[in-house]
Amino acid sequence: MWALLVLIGAASVSAHLQDLSFDGQKVFRVIPQNDEQVEILNFLASIMEVDFWQPDSVTLVRPKMQVDFRAEAEKSFEVEDLLKESGMEYQVLIDNLQAALDAQFDSKARTASHSYEKYNNWDTITAWTADIAAQNPDLVSRSVIGETYEGRPMYLLKMGKSGPNKKAIFMDCGFHAREWISPAFCQWFVKEALETYGKDTVMTALLDKLDFYVLPVVNIDGYVYTWTNDRMWRKTRSKNAGSICIGTDPNRNMDAGWCTLGASKHPCDPTYCGSAPESEKETKALADFIREHLSTIKAYLTIHSYSQLLLFPYSYKYNLPPNYQELVSL
Repeated sequence: MWALLVLIGAASVSAHLQDLSFDGQKVFRVIPQNDEQVEILNFLASIMEVDFWQPDSVTLVRPKMQVDFRAEAEKSFEVEDLLKESGMEYQVLIDNLQAALDAQFDSKARTASHSYEKYNNWDTITAWTADIAAQNPDLVSRSVIGETYEGRPMYLLKMGKSGPNKKAIFMDCGFHAREWISPAFCQWFVKEALETYGKDTVMTALLDKLDFYVLPVVNIDGYVYTWTNDRMWRKTRSKNAGSICIGTDPNRNMDAGWCTLGASKHPCDPTYCGSAPESEKETKALADFIREHLSTIKAYLTIHSYSQLLLFPYSYKYNLPPNYQELVSL
């Protein structure tokens, strides 16, 4: 799977975006060696806007952990000075973020057709969900499980050979808007499953015995915004009462350890947990669907970037889940 993710990640796209420039912005990697160096990163985040990529909140940083973060162009020299002063070893992973983003786009004009090897905008993905269901009526059906804050339908694909009393696996992609590799993976997975059904014994058995629910993009409004306005946008696009800042982190809006470790109560923060659990229409629709199908859904996979991790629930605490060994073997 990792080779696949890298393959899609390297794929280029073509579209004309960006009122916003990331010219000169840098991405740093550091590994704080002790609590004192962790505190320095906390101080850094308190004095300037730092976008944490791994982990995605400064509150989750621990000694000996690899930490990647993005800094504004005009602040990057300050960041380097502070890291040097503290004696913390660092490397510059990306020297100019805009150049890296530009490399994701084709130089040639892009047709509007869907591609598995290039990133697709939301309209193209929408058409693909309809086409894939129409072309594979024995294995795929499409439904709508809700709508987004901005009124877009949330399409869900159900894959599997029809049969009685089937158990299911639920998979979603695109929780965080800027993680384009995630929806690309869901589309690739659907393609791979359908193309190998009847040829590959494992995939044939899986689709015969199980159903797969695939939600290609959870945070559709945010995803659209990354194509039109801000490639680094992460949250939903809902308005927050009493704040000029837009959006909630849908991943921290679930009713599980809500607004605890790694989440923020401030609407302007990228990890804002929302005004209440499931306050976002998108997370409510997703959670409602899973609750309604709890008798059949036996596994839930959510595909994120960035990093190559298998993250077992729950990520709001460090305790191992009771079925840890079973999850490891799976």
